[in-house]
Amino acid sequence: MFATFKQIFRSSNKDLRIRILFTLGALFIFALGNSITIPGMNVVSDDIGFLELFNAMSGGGLKQFSIFALGVMPYISASIVIQILQMDIIPYFKELKEMGEEGRRKISKITRYLGLGVAFIQGFFYPMMFLGKSAMEPIGFLRIALILTAGTAFLLWLGDEITNKGIGNGVSLLIMAGIVNTLPSMFVTVFTSLIPGASNALIAWIKFAVFILLYLLIVVGIIWVENAERRIPIQYSNRSSGSYGGQQTFLPLKLNSASVMPVIIASVIMGIPSIIQMFAKDNVKLTTFITNYLSTSKPVGFILYIVLIIAFTYIYTFLTINPEELSKNLNKNGGYIPGIRPGKETKEYISKILARITFMGAIFIALLAAIPNIFTSITKLPDAVKLGGTSILIAVGVILETYKQLESSVASRNYNRR
Repeated sequence: MFATFKQIFRSSNKDLRIRILFTLGALFIFALGNSITIPGMNVVSDDIGFLELFNAMSGGGLKQFSIFALGVMPYISASIVIQILQMDIIPYFKELKEMGEEGRRKISKITRYLGLGVAFIQGFFYPMMFLGKSAMEPIGFLRIALILTAGTAFLLWLGDEITNKGIGNGVSLLIMAGIVNTLPSMFVTVFTSLIPGASNALIAWIKFAVFILLYLLIVVGIIWVENAERRIPIQYSNRSSGSYGGQQTFLPLKLNSASVMPVIIASVIMGIPSIIQMFAKDNVKLTTFITNYLSTSKPVGFILYIVLIIAFTYIYTFLTINPEELSKNLNKNGGYIPGIRPGKETKEYISKILARITFMGAIFIALLAAIPNIFTSITKLPDAVKLGGTSILIAVGVILETYKQLESSVASRNYNRR
């Protein structure tokens, strides 16, 4: 790691340093915009339930009701929808997927327009949820929706600029920056809740140190899981076993192939009753049922939330990594798994391996999503304090991917100079 950063600051890597500085400047603009509250709106101090995850991804902009309150989450939601539609649900999208570069450009364009549409809808209804339908005239809600949609559009453009002129992963870096932006205030909240006014200063400092240690252990665990993979050996009939210097070819299957998508989907589903509750406050029976049984802070809602995460981990993994397609592609390229017959047996073997490692990945994601709720219920710390959680999984994943890109870029430049 240190060698990579040392190479970046060499005089011959000036262009890479410019890209890094451009990226930092773009992230500063994002942080600056998050501090600008929409005129006429107030900071939301209450717990916002299922929207806490989206608030973290937007850098706290949702509670701040900043011009970047929605962040790039509408685009992520649109991406999930389009990705699902490509799974042979709508033939047009499957055809675009198979068209190569031209198809990818069309899919990207459709995703952006759909994302802006989602942003407008969310921008119209979120103020109603927080302020109430009678808080202002419909034209006022329309004005806020346009501002929030423009903010999302600007962030998508900024993400493209980071990808083209910066170090890449533009949209992902914006999400990561939003999450990291909320960490200092969280640690300050922990400090002010434990240290000042404590009856026993030593025990208070020990509690604070334990919190930091647990947070670091969670980060280390995430790094280990993100890098963990099951390698299935692959042999090609048109290559000898000694090809490429005797290196074996592998089919890598990540332990956590679904990343945080199952949590996002489960959060959206669990959030639907909360939205209904906000718009049906007069119906006492309905609101009581939702509060007691469908809230993630209650046992039934919490268990349902965990079950949904595990279920969607399997669904999303097998949609994105299709064992049948992998088997067909191996067969087309003359590849096979040693000891396994091509075709149906290869498909079943890959499915079996994928199901096993996905179980471990699903348990890990569910545990990571459950830790903040469990931690909040057994401690007296404010709800704003979250130990771990899926937001830190996103941040660590993006940081690891960005570092790998920097490492690859440095290695490529060094190789070209030889």
